[in-house]
Amino acid sequence: MKREDVLSREVIAAAIEVHRHVGPGLLESAYEACLCLELASHGIDFVRQEPLPVRYKSMVLDCAYRLDIVIEDCIVLELKSVERLQPIHEAQLLTYLRLAQKRLGILLNFNVPLMKHGIKRIVNGL
Repeated sequence: MKREDVLSREVIAAAIEVHRHVGPGLLESAYEACLCLELASHGIDFVRQEPLPVRYKSMVLDCAYRLDIVIEDCIVLELKSVERLQPIHEAQLLTYLRLAQKRLGILLNFNVPLMKHGIKRIVNGL
């Protein structure tokens, strides 16, 4: 997980930078756009709104799930702008990690006074 650890520090720094400039209270889509600009300015490869099919038995279903941001094909970012992160948000990200077969996810809740209070790393044991 060394690669993921280095990238996650860079991603968290980028999220903190976005939060410093725009603060809490915006929609998730605004934070997503700002974060993507910040990631690109640091040369971090990412995919925005990556489709996530659901596999059920031998079928692949297009259920219109999308991953907010996938960093260098190894970290899934789930962005929120909520009063506080709830267990269901962690469960959602863990399910996304399992479906996408990724090890690391980061929940980023921008609706907090200090960004460090809105960050939660989730690891999928695969």
